[in-house]
Amino acid sequence: MDFKEYVGQNKAAIFDTIMGYMPIKEPEGHYRAVREYSQRQGNYRRPGLLMLTGEMFSATADMLRLPAAAMQLSEDWILMHDDVEDNSEMRRGKPAIHKLYGAEIAINAGDAAHLVMWRVIKDYMAAAQKDVGTRLFDKFYDMLERTVEGQYTEMNFIYNIRSLSKATMDLYLKIVGSKTCYYSVYGPMQLGAIVAGQDEGTLGVMRSIGEPAGIAFQIVDDILDMTADEKTFGKKRYGDLYEGKLTLIMLHAYNAATADEKRKIDAIYSKRREQKTEEEIGFLADLAARSASVDYARSLANKYGEDAKAAAEKHSESLPENEYGQVLRSAISELYTRSK
Repeated sequence: MDFKEYVGQNKAAIFDTIMGYMPIKEPEGHYRAVREYSQRQGNYRRPGLLMLTGEMFSATADMLRLPAAAMQLSEDWILMHDDVEDNSEMRRGKPAIHKLYGAEIAINAGDAAHLVMWRVIKDYMAAAQKDVGTRLFDKFYDMLERTVEGQYTEMNFIYNIRSLSKATMDLYLKIVGSKTCYYSVYGPMQLGAIVAGQDEGTLGVMRSIGEPAGIAFQIVDDILDMTADEKTFGKKRYGDLYEGKLTLIMLHAYNAATADEKRKIDAIYSKRREQKTEEEIGFLADLAARSASVDYARSLANKYGEDAKAAAEKHSESLPENEYGQVLRSAISELYTRSK
């Protein structure tokens, strides 16, 4: 069994749990908006990592289901807010929520889904041993706090800095470290380990594996934004360029550009999404192609992915020798070899 198969076996139960916390009631229009992203069902990678790690350390699926549902709910409400903040066009193959309901309703729906997430966590805490429930709450809070800090850093670049001349690899890694490594990879793994009663040493091992895996995951996301089919990826192609995000690809292309090209790049990045033209986005994409920036990014993704695999081998004595440990290794590979 690989990671995709594992997620497939657990997805329906997690989804049903989420829907049980989101009944349609009055005002009906509000609750339909609240359910919008949850009903679209993402790839469930984050709750999958949570459940997989927990089962690897002998927690049962029943023990893990509420934390996994909360993890997926966190993704759903964060994406509602992110899509409004970035004025995104598509999410999970359909129009972004604010394109359907308007920004004000979308933000309110995200707030409501956020409340549901904490209700799920409260119910888990009531059923779990007190120390385990408290540790899970504290970890969940810390993970989300770091995530919104990373979102601030990214939005500050997009809306205030708006220039690759002021961007660095350190800034890129600062954003990735909060929004991707912690939230998307080692945070869910740590939550699963907490449910299984593991100590802080084990949580440190999860981080040592998850940090390089998370960097690889984000770099691949940058690559897919430039190369993937929209239907497969579920988002508009070149969305990062339209939104003015700091990606490893454009940072590399900028550093390889001539002085005139840099001025043009900065002029494009100074504009908001709706002000950018297709010709300008085409210029950025062509520049990245001429600079072989996608190939550069792919080589770094492979490097960080291999670092994650090496960390897993280094700490192999901390990973139980069971079927879930093998699936976790396939999950690490899937993070940087995925196509969507």
